[in-house]
Amino acid sequence: MTATRRSIIVPPLAAAGLAAFSESGVRTRLDRLLSWRLPGLRRAIRPGRIAILRLYGPIGGAGRTAEWIDLARRLRESRRVPAVVLDIDSPGGSAGASDDLFLALERLAAKKPLVAAIRGTGASGAYLAALAAQRIVANPTAIVGSIGVINVAPRLPRLLERIGVGVSEHTAGRLKGMGAPWRDESAPEAEKEQAIVDAIYASFVGRVSEARKLSRQRVVELATGEVWLGHAAVELGLVDEIGDLERAVEIAAQLAAVPARAAPVRIRRPLLGRMIDRFAARVARSLVEEIETLLGDRFRT
Repeated sequence: MTATRRSIIVPPLAAAGLAAFSESGVRTRLDRLLSWRLPGLRRAIRPGRIAILRLYGPIGGAGRTAEWIDLARRLRESRRVPAVVLDIDSPGGSAGASDDLFLALERLAAKKPLVAAIRGTGASGAYLAALAAQRIVANPTAIVGSIGVINVAPRLPRLLERIGVGVSEHTAGRLKGMGAPWRDESAPEAEKEQAIVDAIYASFVGRVSEARKLSRQRVVELATGEVWLGHAAVELGLVDEIGDLERAVEIAAQLAAVPARAAPVRIRRPLLGRMIDRFAARVARSLVEEIETLLGDRFRT
């Protein structure tokens, strides 16, 4: 295995200014110049603080999942972070992305204490992510579970026929066209799709059984796709105790033998992306307010 080198491009003006500093001064100056370009854990969290990794929203898409995985790796490798709390409010999402995230969190938990806190929803792939932690706490009314797998594929042949659209399909391979929406699936295709779903389901059940120390048969009884509130999840063995985010930080601090002080670690996004998100959020809020006003006017006297 050959080592790879990382090159940092310094603007010409900054490069000229570096010549006036000593080696240590150059390093300090360079850190200042590039800190906004290369935000890291050094700026995000103080030494000895419990890091809070937020898992919010659906799990899916290579970009966002890759950011979570990369952040989990950085937290694992950082000497400044003694323990991590996984703050969860997510309905789950892609099976592949959820499993990939679970593996990254499992490596993190093998290196230092990891505690999961389910605050709103910890269902499906989000519950799978929580299984990587040594301890799981949940709010009393948190939604927990949804252990199951679903594969949805729309079929549109009658709609296409109605609007006069035909599709020509040429394939090489018996099941190459599996999942095509412009025709009904064949029996072999349906059998293959179900086999994939069953395999993912079996993997999910196995991970729950191993992490929660439950028999596989017991997990199968619980893996119906249904959800439970926090109290019921504790009684079923899916969660260790009822508690909030602060309680999760306390547990992580006890496991790491450090004071119970925490700091959230955020994924830094490009400025343009943040500005677009803020603009879209404002537009959405304006639309909602306008709709509420219109609906309210209908019922006014």
